[in-house]
Amino acid sequence: MPPSRPLRSTAKLPPPAGNDVDAFLEALEHPLRDDVVRVRRWVLDAAPGVSEAVKWNAPSFRVGNDFFATFHLRSTTEVQLVFHTGAKKRAQPKAIVLTPAAARLVEWLSEDRALVALAPGRLSNLKAPFTTLVREWVRQLDATTAPTVPLKPKA
Repeated sequence: MPPSRPLRSTAKLPPPAGNDVDAFLEALEHPLRDDVVRVRRWVLDAAPGVSEAVKWNAPSFRVGNDFFATFHLRSTTEVQLVFHTGAKKRAQPKAIVLTPAAARLVEWLSEDRALVALAPGRLSNLKAPFTTLVREWVRQLDATTAPTVPLKPKA
């Protein structure tokens, strides 16, 4: 009997058009597309110097040349992002330390990777801790590529 294959998402992912995240999201057929767009804005507004590109067939976020978060679009019931410390596996992973409010949002996959799953009905309640998470993660990236990010958002 052949090995069972993992279930595939019902989300239809368009082919990436260079680094054009707007075009990617415009063509994305996903039941939580509007929520993905909302969370995308939160990430971009959370810290100075955050930019985006289509990488790994999904919108991904970076500071300098280092990617730190990527949407995981397979789930059709919640908005998911994988937070990481770059595209390459490091011999000595950089351990990320989060405050309790930010840590409640993550499921640790390894010392330097975490999954964040945001339920669509609770998004408005999660903006502040999610923004804190993004700021704390970016602040702890390699100081040569990441700008200094204060933990508290600007008033």
